[in-house]
Amino acid sequence: MHKPILAWIVIGALTSSGLALAQSTPRIDKRQEQQNKRIEKGVASGQLNQKEAARLEKGQGQVQKMENKALSDGKVTKHERRRIEHTQDQQNKKIRRERHDKQKTE
Repeated sequence: MHKPILAWIVIGALTSSGLALAQSTPRIDKRQEQQNKRIEKGVASGQLNQKEAARLEKGQGQVQKMENKALSDGKVTKHERRRIEHTQDQQNKKIRRERHDKQKTE
């Protein structure tokens, strides 16, 4: 009679730990997606050349690495979130600066 209860406890523990590891950061993810779209639009419109786009995409990759590292332990702390969002702010400024630098692709 105790075996089914024990089985449910084990299943519950495994499920709850899986949920903790599956924690996402929707705000950060959405912003990453928006910034990637801005880079793509810049390339399509000729506001960004390939070198600028590559540099900006590398920066986006760094933000993604930070997010992955923060999620590795299953919990993104306030400090980690602030640090990632600060890096996204810096990346946002770089995207704007490069897209509006009056430089045209040939």
